[in-house]
Amino acid sequence: MLNITVLVSGGGTNLQAIINAINDGTVENARIGLVISSRADAYALKRAADAGIKTCVISRKECADIAGYEKKMLDALGGQDGSGTDLIVLAGFMTVLPEGIIKAYENRIINIHPSLIPSFCGKGYYGLKVHEEVLKRGVKLTGATVHFVDSGCDTGPIILQKAVEVLEDDTPETLQKRVMEQAEWKILPKAIDLIAKGRVKVTDNKTVIGGE
Repeated sequence: MLNITVLVSGGGTNLQAIINAINDGTVENARIGLVISSRADAYALKRAADAGIKTCVISRKECADIAGYEKKMLDALGGQDGSGTDLIVLAGFMTVLPEGIIKAYENRIINIHPSLIPSFCGKGYYGLKVHEEVLKRGVKLTGATVHFVDSGCDTGPIILQKAVEVLEDDTPETLQKRVMEQAEWKILPKAIDLIAKGRVKVTDNKTVIGGE
């Protein structure tokens, strides 16, 4: 059984998509053991509580330094050797993870990004800002990407991508909603299911998805 810790900062719609997928059997052989929020007022915490999932709040701002923050996170995740958590899922998590966590969980941290990487990604591209830039550039296709997290910003090996059409009358808000509904909420659970089944391998900074 794949033991997942989900990291959140806001509303938790992607967390809900994972919960739903586990409950309806779309994601097999996996469970969410813990939800960690960077904010005490994140609605994602209520979603987790409603599903009977253990939660905690760890704020970078409330830690004296990065070392203290890293220790708190590692303790919650299961220790320096990463034995407590099999997979970390960043689902709208707005805090940069310390290098020590990335090393402890190499190729065991995944993120969902609301664009087709390498387009509209990297520093400054998050949330609604991504969709604002997509519309400014007149792009016809956007989408979402699930990727492993490395020490760069949206630079880790790509696992899955799904394209979404940009409509002429789109606003950043309508486009964000459609990308979530048509791409994010579908490929994030699918990626977790593939990992739970041992079908995702990383070779030379690229993912290889094998058969059943």
